[in-house]
Amino acid sequence: MKKGCKYGSHRVIEPQGVLTQAALKIDNNMEIYDNEILIDVSSLNIDSASFTQIKEEANGDVEKIKAKILEIVGERGKMQNPVTGSGGMFIGTVLQIGEALKDRDLKVGDKIASLVSLSLTPLKIEEIRDIKIDIDRVEVKAKAILFESGIYAKLPTDMSEALALAALDVAGAPAQVAKLVKPGQSVLVLGAAGKSGMLCCYEAMKRVGPTGNVIAMVRKKAQADKLKEWGLCHAAIVSDAQKPVDVLNKTLEANEGNEVDLSISCVNIPNTEMACILPVKDNGTVYFFSMATSFTKAALGAEGVGKDVTMIIGNGYTKGHAEITLSELRESKTLRKIFDELYI
Repeated sequence: MKKGCKYGSHRVIEPQGVLTQAALKIDNNMEIYDNEILIDVSSLNIDSASFTQIKEEANGDVEKIKAKILEIVGERGKMQNPVTGSGGMFIGTVLQIGEALKDRDLKVGDKIASLVSLSLTPLKIEEIRDIKIDIDRVEVKAKAILFESGIYAKLPTDMSEALALAALDVAGAPAQVAKLVKPGQSVLVLGAAGKSGMLCCYEAMKRVGPTGNVIAMVRKKAQADKLKEWGLCHAAIVSDAQKPVDVLNKTLEANEGNEVDLSISCVNIPNTEMACILPVKDNGTVYFFSMATSFTKAALGAEGVGKDVTMIIGNGYTKGHAEITLSELRESKTLRKIFDELYI
């Protein structure tokens, strides 16, 4: 076998000199190098911002969505939405392990979930078998390659593959919340009714303790009522994340007239940066997990309203993120039931 770069740069076709995430086209030949792992892929979970954009472009037509995904992978050698730049993740079965990686705790036949983005992963789709349009999932006959640096999680045996896929797709969000949230803080979660939003709300409720305040922002009253009924927040507000002043005013009402210590963006649409920034007090923190975020708009917008806040890019990886996220589903019967009903 040929020796490849730890980070996969040997797969870059154009432009030369970049890593695979930044590349416009990568080599998706499925003959592996000695430090790669070949996976038989069964399902893709497309990043929410990416899937929403594709779905809107296709006017909800499933066949057009299929065609767009095949077009992107055919042109780029990976599933990277050219509009949002984001990808998603996969689950599949290990087919082959390169000689240089034989000492890993992994064997042929193991079922795994990728914990690196499809936006950098060599992928070849033979067939799209189904599109689950309401949960951003694509059932496929496909193969993919993980590089030596690529992280993954073996699928747990105490929950279904579909449930694990739904949770691990957004594992970075609640794990970062576990690091960021402190007892007694006030926290605003925008897009709280989605997968990442609910997991972030659950983790924030754990961390703030009895003296904190977790505020969920959603678009519909029914969602707000459910989140409060499920105990995933202290208060819920109904607003539009593209209307920052309304979000600010309703947040102040839900937080005794005070700005919050931390906001978390889990929305899947663009132009929501200021709704995340405006309600946060000076020296507070804004965590942008959403891949629809424009960091230019965030930086210049914060400057424009005189907000001295720390803004964190939503890194999809933090140590222990898979374990933290799966443990949430094991700890909370309510959360497990919600995910079983919505995402399987």
